[in-house]
Amino acid sequence: MPRSARRRAPGRPDPFVVAVLAAVGVAAVLPAGGAVADGLTVATTVGVGGLFLLYGARLSPAEALAGLRDWRLQASVAVATFVVLPLLAVAVAVAVGSFLDDGLVAGLLFLGVLPSTVQSCVVFTAVARGNVPGAVVGATTSNLAGIGLTPLLVALLVAGGAGGAGPDAAAVGRIVAQLLVPFLVGLALGRWVGPWVRHHRRALTLLDRGVIVAVVYTAFGRGVRAGVWDVVTPGEVAVVLGCCAVLLGSALLLTWWVPRTWRASRADRTAILFCGSNKSLATGLPMATVLFPPHVVGLVALPVILYHPLQITVCSMLATRLARRPVPAG
Repeated sequence: MPRSARRRAPGRPDPFVVAVLAAVGVAAVLPAGGAVADGLTVATTVGVGGLFLLYGARLSPAEALAGLRDWRLQASVAVATFVVLPLLAVAVAVAVGSFLDDGLVAGLLFLGVLPSTVQSCVVFTAVARGNVPGAVVGATTSNLAGIGLTPLLVALLVAGGAGGAGPDAAAVGRIVAQLLVPFLVGLALGRWVGPWVRHHRRALTLLDRGVIVAVVYTAFGRGVRAGVWDVVTPGEVAVVLGCCAVLLGSALLLTWWVPRTWRASRADRTAILFCGSNKSLATGLPMATVLFPPHVVGLVALPVILYHPLQITVCSMLATRLARRPVPAG
């Protein structure tokens, strides 16, 4: 088991989750305005482009080819991420739509179409003694596909959202310029800078998490100054949290039990369980700032922010429990 997996197995609060929630709290009390807000917007735009450049440079072609051989595992992760969870999100949004602000409904739909995480899925799979190479490729491929599929699915599900909560017409161009182009540049430079990026993974992880925390603060602060939070009640936040729990619970049940129909090994089921149910905060928040109008980004981001600590907590407990079970012979 990787050393990092053993360190993160205990159910201690994730410092990243704490930092994200703290950014929300600070933005609620001290939102940036004027030149400071403009500077933060520019800085986070540049930072997000840098993140996607690093994501491209980090990708190892040899590792990707090895994991792609298990087509059933990879197809299962893709279907769970971009078909099953979006459909579940649509059902949940329809069920609670009359009780929530349009921005929060858009956020639930956006949550459903996000790609999987990479780091946490791999750690959970390693702790639970699952198929780690399969998880690495499944989560990485999910993020790569999400650059194109997530905006497309958002356009299909949220386009024309009431109250201007849907993406605007220039969103595709911004996705290409801010996310796809840096990613492709990183991929092209991977041969030369990839080893350096992978060697400094820990330092660069701190950097990308810092950028995400800044994105959270900027998005929520903008919403506070625009007054959008005046229309959101504690009851609505509780409904959104309940919806996140329903989505996560349904995804975990389906990704664990459905692969039994083709007699998938426990190692493969474990990788599908985590990669197919997790949603990426690191990819989702930058995409939200690109896809949605500034005045609703904070509302759209709320379901993603609530889902993240929920998935970390539940999946940590599941991984620890699976690790205690004997591995079936053969």
